[in-house]
Amino acid sequence: MNDKVHVSVESPAGSYTVGNTSFFRYIVRLAEMGLTLRASERESVEMLASIPHAFFDDGITSGNGWRIVPPISMEDWPVMQATPQRLRSALQTARRILWENAAPVGVTAGEIVTIEEELDQVFGVLQQAEAAGFPVNVSYVS
Repeated sequence: MNDKVHVSVESPAGSYTVGNTSFFRYIVRLAEMGLTLRASERESVEMLASIPHAFFDDGITSGNGWRIVPPISMEDWPVMQATPQRLRSALQTARRILWENAAPVGVTAGEIVTIEEELDQVFGVLQQAEAAGFPVNVSYVS
């Protein structure tokens, strides 16, 4: 995996770019950890795993409260568009799963602290978007 992955969460009300690889590895890619999950948990972590890479089009998909918006031009890239509430719910589920499975997935205490700090920033953007009535766009680049 690349050492530098930037996950971008944006809306007209504000934006934040997560530059922490642990956030990507343990939150965005939690579905790849091989954990046994309930259906609702699987739905959340699969939603996060569907966040498109800025330079890779994996097809158009959608789910409950989110969809992949294809690029409009060659200078654009696909983004996941979600309601702030749906993205917050998926992130909170991933956070809980990570805490419950910290040892099996190999996350360190320091990585958890950093992930928590990043989640706080993302939750702030989601709160601003929700208050203004905007969806959020999410993508990543490495």
